[in-house]
Amino acid sequence: MFMADFHIHSQFSDGKHSISEIVDYYGKRGFGSIAITDHLCETNTFLGVGATYLNRTLNRVNFSKYLETIQIEAERAEHQYGMKLIPGFEITKNYLSNHRSAHILALGVSEFVSADDSIETILKNIRNQGAVSIAAHPVSTQRIEKQTFHLWKQREELSLLVDAWEVASGAVLFPEVMNSGLPMIANSDLHRFSQMSSWKSCFEGERNVESILEKIKTQKLSFQFFKEENNGISIYRNASAEYCNSY
Repeated sequence: MFMADFHIHSQFSDGKHSISEIVDYYGKRGFGSIAITDHLCETNTFLGVGATYLNRTLNRVNFSKYLETIQIEAERAEHQYGMKLIPGFEITKNYLSNHRSAHILALGVSEFVSADDSIETILKNIRNQGAVSIAAHPVSTQRIEKQTFHLWKQREELSLLVDAWEVASGAVLFPEVMNSGLPMIANSDLHRFSQMSSWKSCFEGERNVESILEKIKTQKLSFQFFKEENNGISIYRNASAEYCNSY
């Protein structure tokens, strides 16, 4: 079994660390796969314009450099740690209203997708390039931060286009998602290493990108809580929070 985290931000958007630093951090902790998912914001909204001005978003200009950097680091991650690094991004539609806001992770991407398009068009564009779509933190994260409820409100209409829904953001499990019957995945939404303690997804078998993405879609995965402590790594196994230690 190997552990994975598919919601990680780097200095290409609002993360604190470089992609190289992220690879080393996760690689040294034995992770089998991670994805870099920097924000890709709308260009026609006030908040999106602000993100562009502050260099907190991917755009058409820096997207090629972003993919190139991930590719270089993916080769190093494989050679040095046996870890698969997956290219991704987080479509970011932020409005003043939480009920209009929506974030969509795309994993295994090779092409730019405009965040200005409709939700349905974005999801279809992600699928058309063979990538996997994930509804990011679709319910309350129980933190004082921007919330994104639009996808959850439209879950019946979007269920055939969204491949998985985040059942956890960081250390918080979402009972609404867990009990929904929808396909699920657990990620950290990491922006800095101090956020490493969180629910993660775990996989059995071969470590290759195509297989991992297929296992997300077919729900061949489990969830564990990863917590790093001074005296070792503590893991809460599965969503039942059964505790064990690994040193």
